Amino acid sequence: MNTILSYFLLGLSLAAPIGPINAAQLDKGIKKGFMHAWMIGIGAILADAILMALIYFGVVHFLTTSFMRTFLWIFGCFVLIYSGVESLMGAGKLNDNQHRSSDTIAKSFFSGFFMSISSPLSILFWLGIYGSVLAETIAAYDRDHVLFYTGIMFTGLLVWDVTMAGLASTFRRFLTHRALTVISVLSGLSLIGFGLHFGIKAWQALFS
Repeated sequence: MNTILSYFLLGLSLAAPIGPINAAQLDKGIKKGFMHAWMIGIGAILADAILMALIYFGVVHFLTTSFMRTFLWIFGCFVLIYSGVESLMGAGKLNDNQHRSSDTIAKSFFSGFFMSISSPLSILFWLGIYGSVLAETIAAYDRDHVLFYTGIMFTGLLVWDVTMAGLASTFRRFLTHRALTVISVLSGLSLIGFGLHFGIKAWQALFS
């Protein structure tokens, strides 16, 4: 039982640090409600699952080559800056029904997916974290236990996803329009900041 709890808490702790996904969930939850924020997290978790599967089967090293890393920096820069600018443009339209209907659930899902799958930081993060967890777990348990404990980690990720979506959608019920606008602007600037960071990494990789 203690082992199950430790893997569950590991999943929670891996999802909790503030990054592009949490910023995007906060923004979408304020503008669109629970389902849109939740779908961003689900998209990101699917991307995480793909990366973890690649690590499990030992083929992720292709994604860490110089060419792929640079390509992902550029693609991640574009995705994050686009999402951040979109957030800023919609910050003053929280009560605009036309704006509210312009985004679909599917768009929120793919936004979270591409944010996560295009980030070399995610690849290196999961390679370091899940790679070490996988090595330790395989040394102590059989393959069935490895898959089971990986599932427990994902349960922690899903719980955090629901928690973030719930918090973000709750904010818009209790905060003033001005406060919601400020949070949306900050979320947008955060996404643009992460995007610029990726852009700088791409520039350094190409020209240094």
